[in-house]
Amino acid sequence: MFKKFENAVLNGVQSSKQRKIILFGTLIAFILSILMIAPTKLVLAKMLPGKNNDTFTIYATLANGSSIAQTKQVTDCIVGFIQKENEVTDTEVFLGMGSPLDFAGLIKGSHFKNSENVAEIVLNLTKKHHREEPSYLMVQRMRPLITSSCESIYPNTVITFVEPPAGPPVLAAVVAEIYGSDADGIRKIASRVSNVFKNTSGLVDVDIMQDEIYDTYEILVDSTKVVRSGVSVKQLNDILYLAFEGMQIAVKNSDIYNDQIPIYLSLSEESKKFTSKDIDAVGIKLSSLKLMNKTGMMIPITELITISPKKSNPMIMSKNLHQMTNVMAETDMVSQVYPLMQARDAIIDTFSDEYSVETVGLFNLHLTEKSTLKTYELVWDGEMEVTLDTFVELGAAFIAALILIFLLMVIYYKSYTISGIILLGSFLSIIGVIVGHFVMDIFSADTFFLTATSLIGFIALIGISSRNSLLLIDFTKSLMGDKGMHKAEAIAYATATRAKPIFLTAAAIILASTLLAGDAVFGGLGVALIFGTIAAVISSLIIVPVLLYMSDLEKHFHFHEKKAVSVLEP
Repeated sequence: MFKKFENAVLNGVQSSKQRKIILFGTLIAFILSILMIAPTKLVLAKMLPGKNNDTFTIYATLANGSSIAQTKQVTDCIVGFIQKENEVTDTEVFLGMGSPLDFAGLIKGSHFKNSENVAEIVLNLTKKHHREEPSYLMVQRMRPLITSSCESIYPNTVITFVEPPAGPPVLAAVVAEIYGSDADGIRKIASRVSNVFKNTSGLVDVDIMQDEIYDTYEILVDSTKVVRSGVSVKQLNDILYLAFEGMQIAVKNSDIYNDQIPIYLSLSEESKKFTSKDIDAVGIKLSSLKLMNKTGMMIPITELITISPKKSNPMIMSKNLHQMTNVMAETDMVSQVYPLMQARDAIIDTFSDEYSVETVGLFNLHLTEKSTLKTYELVWDGEMEVTLDTFVELGAAFIAALILIFLLMVIYYKSYTISGIILLGSFLSIIGVIVGHFVMDIFSADTFFLTATSLIGFIALIGISSRNSLLLIDFTKSLMGDKGMHKAEAIAYATATRAKPIFLTAAAIILASTLLAGDAVFGGLGVALIFGTIAAVISSLIIVPVLLYMSDLEKHFHFHEKKAVSVLEP
């Protein structure tokens, strides 16, 4: 078998036509593999794929000023859908507050939630080994059903699904940070960016991290009337607080507990409700509350106060001492790179009516309002920023590995040509990595992304591929120098002889990597090692021999014609 392979290699390297076919085919395969990433998008890049968790959280945020009863109505709608899921073991609803902190909650600020218009629902699932559907596919399936039914109960309701991250925690998959000096201008741009996100395919759970401006009513106390009526301002404050918030009015002693038991008094839930959200409804409700003065006369508190409508004071956000706000969106089982590019192009096209848009760096935008000449910055953050940083750093590590290997080979062989052949043979394993992800995507239920772990596997392959080429070149050098064999025969014999250990090493790597291929996070690493190793073997046994034959090995190895000796002799 190896004799036939030796003859095939010998004929291949000596035939000019076969050499051209091999090199041209390799070039075509490399170009096609690169085209699979862009622009064809047959292989999609993403920092980390979805992680199969045993839990995830649903956030419900109603419009500011919504009551706890309205929030409960929305959460009851969500729980109604959850109860139909067989894989959900239990559910916890946290009304008016955030759930106990987890990895994602630390980043998203769950511990700051303390208002009647927010709620969090925590779902616990059966163990991932006991269910067929991964958690991220469950979220993808449940999201449109819940949002379409429950968000429509009250206007401006936002329901988002939050999963524990597979890697570094981020605010969202796609985050647009909008900076500027004018709060109204920032709010206006954020609203328009949010609309672009909602119309971009692949983006879901769109939300703006800012308070809405809504109508409120301020109660102004007329001190003169309070004094003349014979009541005190404290009485007025107490009755308002007691009616709508509740307060301790007495204590009760108990034979069981050492401490006294406080007794709280408040209006009933029905009594607290206003008939409508206008100043007349507020006045009617407050007129039913009365105070008794020192003479026993009952005085309606509306005689002592003035109700004044005003706008709410929204929270002012800043980052690095610059005023800003965030527009966030999650991706629906797609890479965040491509929806972001689509949204960015839409922003450039649609914002040109009011703003002069300039690109800054790779993705960021500089906006200048035409009417006021005020400037704003749109900076991309979130998983997209982490992806860019990760791929840039891994790309730098890959380039550094190639340079180090090249320098070591130059020192060892004292030849730039041979070192370049080793480097090229190592780099061609990228063909197998990309093709492997394309093949796995065909047989996977969800998209199989080219991830950061895939690049780690590719970097690891450089050493494996280099070792294969080193075995081949060193044996060829030995055959030419010690046995007197000519270049073609030495290359063919060395390739056939070293094919067995190369195959055995490759088989060990492939079998060991199959354990990683099925993992949600490290699947890219396993696939990169499996298919990259196959490409590295093909490169070492077919392409490297051709490149060696085309180089001047006699010069590089200082070969001199002498009587040939049998390879079996010592």
